[in-house]
Amino acid sequence: MPRSQKPNSDMLVAAWLNDEAGFEDVFDRYRKRLRRMVRLRMDHRLAGRIDADDVLQEAFLEAMNKLEDYRRRTDDLPMFLWLRLIVAEKLTDLHRVHLGAQMRDISREVSLYRGPMPEASSAALAAQLMGSITSPSLAAVRAETKLRIQEVLNRMDELDREVLTLRNFEQLSNSETARVLNITQQAASNRYVRALIRMKETLRLIEEGLG
Repeated sequence: MPRSQKPNSDMLVAAWLNDEAGFEDVFDRYRKRLRRMVRLRMDHRLAGRIDADDVLQEAFLEAMNKLEDYRRRTDDLPMFLWLRLIVAEKLTDLHRVHLGAQMRDISREVSLYRGPMPEASSAALAAQLMGSITSPSLAAVRAETKLRIQEVLNRMDELDREVLTLRNFEQLSNSETARVLNITQQAASNRYVRALIRMKETLRLIEEGLG
């Protein structure tokens, strides 16, 4: 894209800077969201070996080197989604290096627009969802409760589950979710509502059983 063309608000004027300090300010705007994604999708076997901030630092350096590629894009990809892609690629590389053949089949994740990234496990999602259960008796049946939530997540349509992951856990907007999955915003919204209703009903039944 020519420098004479005014960048939109998503691209950010600072993205046109070549200096590291200027781009670091841009990256820091999204650091919290990117860290959340890394922690959600990092395999539990890497805990203690790899820190989320180390992944982000590697991704920052990679993005800095690829800034010119981003400026030349013609598809109006928002800066955050471009950075998210680079972080995901770094995380995938680290999974391959440290886990090798033991790595989960990352191709199962439905990230259609740019290829695979580490999948958020049903265990990780279940752990997040359990935070919304407030029953005082939860501690006594925590393992069983988590297993029941995992079973529901595992039975869920893969695309519905990924929409739920992106919206509820990574906290992407509906438009960002649609862009990541290469589906319409209406389709993303419909799938999110369907997944949310199913999960809320599951949590309600669990809480009633604990009451």
